[in-house]
Amino acid sequence: MKATQKDFGGLAARAAQQARVFFFCGPDEAGATDAAAKIVSLLADPGERVEIAGSELRRDPVKLGDEARSNSLFGGASRHIWIRAQGDEAHDAVQILLESDVDACPVLIVATGATDKSRTAKLLATRPDGLVAMFYPPDLAAVTGAVRTMANGAGLKMGSDLAQRIARASGLDTRLARSEVTKLALYLDASAETPRAVSSADLDAVGAATEDDDFGPLVDAVLGGKREAIGPELKRLRDQGINAVGLLLAFERRAAQLAGLNSRLGRGGDPAALIESEAAARRIFWKDKPALGVQLRIWRGNRLERLVARLIAMHQSLLANSQDADLLLAEGLVEIARISTLDGKQRIKRTA
Repeated sequence: MKATQKDFGGLAARAAQQARVFFFCGPDEAGATDAAAKIVSLLADPGERVEIAGSELRRDPVKLGDEARSNSLFGGASRHIWIRAQGDEAHDAVQILLESDVDACPVLIVATGATDKSRTAKLLATRPDGLVAMFYPPDLAAVTGAVRTMANGAGLKMGSDLAQRIARASGLDTRLARSEVTKLALYLDASAETPRAVSSADLDAVGAATEDDDFGPLVDAVLGGKREAIGPELKRLRDQGINAVGLLLAFERRAAQLAGLNSRLGRGGDPAALIESEAAARRIFWKDKPALGVQLRIWRGNRLERLVARLIAMHQSLLANSQDADLLLAEGLVEIARISTLDGKQRIKRTA
């Protein structure tokens, strides 16, 4: 089976009943993670969660089959296996598992840097007992809708304005947005049985970031070539306890947004006119217009492709070296800002 974020919701219940191995991929890691969690919630008996890193399976591919079959072989408690992998790290392990005749517990793989064309995906896409789900970065409207859905489930009566504020403050990361909704529900003692209305003051009280306090200033400083602003912004976000990988996801989403704008702009298009039309259609937030206008002129063609590749490499490096994540992130962002600055100087020379 194959799915994207557009049809996953309608297919999830059937997949949870029929499939045994699930592969969640695509540039939207938050969406892929949420989808995996949704499948777990739909399993008849999910039992214990066993986590395995993709790097472990790359070194020892047989381990997955041993873990997945131990439940049926020894009659233990129910379990499911959760794998966080990079690209095709789990390919050989999945292949060995599928070649086994023994019934296995559910296996869910969230694969960063993988697509539905990856080798692991090809093993599963045509199998009735497999699911490949591909997720692309959401836009503001989609995450706002998702926040309202989360809020309804948590017993929170929330208007679109507050839902959009949470969506923006989370950098369009549904995992961070879900955390804010959970905090609000606890703060207001809300539940499905005892719903509560949410006010702007409530959102301030639980510490949700505002539009001026989210990832935006750092993203705009780096991609706009404002190197002098990077240090203070990194310190501010570190003081707030922001995870380095979560912060990098905001850059990945902006790169995806720039890629979409580039595709609509074409070779001879007018960036300023495109930004105006996108804002008028409410596909971008009006406060982002100046920054996006600058970034769209800087990050085009091969330069944008190199930016995406650089962000993916940084993501992998952060996951592999979590103890040095803050330092690696700072170094990578300064290098990206240096490229932005050089490009800005070149444009000035060309127009002089």
